[in-house]
Amino acid sequence: MSLNRRIFVKSLALTAGSGMLDFNNIGQMTPSAWPISCNQYSWITFFAREGRNWNTDPDISLGEFASAGLTAYEPAFNNAEEVGKILPYLKKYNLSMPSVYVNSSLHQKEEATRSIRSLLAIADALKPANTKIIVTNPNPLKWGSDKIKSDEELAVQAQSLDQLGAELKKRGMKLAYHTHDVELKAAAREFHHMLLATDPKNVSLCLDVHWVYRGSGNSQIALFDIVKLYGKRIVELHIRQSKDGIWQETFGDGDIDYPRLVSALSALHVKPHLVLEQCLEKTSPKTMNGVEAHKADLAMAHKVFAKWLS
Repeated sequence: MSLNRRIFVKSLALTAGSGMLDFNNIGQMTPSAWPISCNQYSWITFFAREGRNWNTDPDISLGEFASAGLTAYEPAFNNAEEVGKILPYLKKYNLSMPSVYVNSSLHQKEEATRSIRSLLAIADALKPANTKIIVTNPNPLKWGSDKIKSDEELAVQAQSLDQLGAELKKRGMKLAYHTHDVELKAAAREFHHMLLATDPKNVSLCLDVHWVYRGSGNSQIALFDIVKLYGKRIVELHIRQSKDGIWQETFGDGDIDYPRLVSALSALHVKPHLVLEQCLEKTSPKTMNGVEAHKADLAMAHKVFAKWLS
């Protein structure tokens, strides 16, 4: 069983003084012109394999992150207080933060109200960093379970998602809906309803390429059908590759045809923000450390997505 992002997100505990950053250059650029970013989750899995905790010392963690040549970071936040704690380290290592990842629980009204309030507080705390995209994956009924939400719960979730997106829009930010595999179960009714029952002006899509592929039974047909249906709403890609269904240490050739994805989105005149998330699972190869792997990821991403980066 692969490491679960939610378990690690809940363990975040960055401790440092607050600081102010000026990333106005990000605000003046389109997502395709932003530097290739990297999500913290991939680093968490590499650190865990070495018996280390990514969150123990953010100075060491982000120092290694920057040494891989990465200049943009997508962390995950549980609350607004965590934002101020990380800003000084971004400044120290000259890292921008065009996007962040925040969990939400939106399928029950009272819980959705609390979750929206918390997420908007995080958004307000992000102003010094000029963050433009907030990615959220609404919580399932239970992590690790195949149990799916009722129609009533999906309706509440879609309404809450749209409300959240409208509030973020007022703040100059985009809300990007993200999924794992459970949202693709039962004819993908949760996935489709979140996009069909929300306003595209309020809710965009963070296409986690491999989770859509895996969640649909390792199907590129399903992946590219989703691109056809919702490609215009994609503002961000989470980038991961596998071979024979197993996550690899580095991004490269494998099960998913990324050049085809670039062509498909280019035909729609869509150039999303690129976020590396080449994570490890128990059966992944073990030949290099996190810095080495992310250097290779970055080099390959510049080749695969060159059309968007020139």
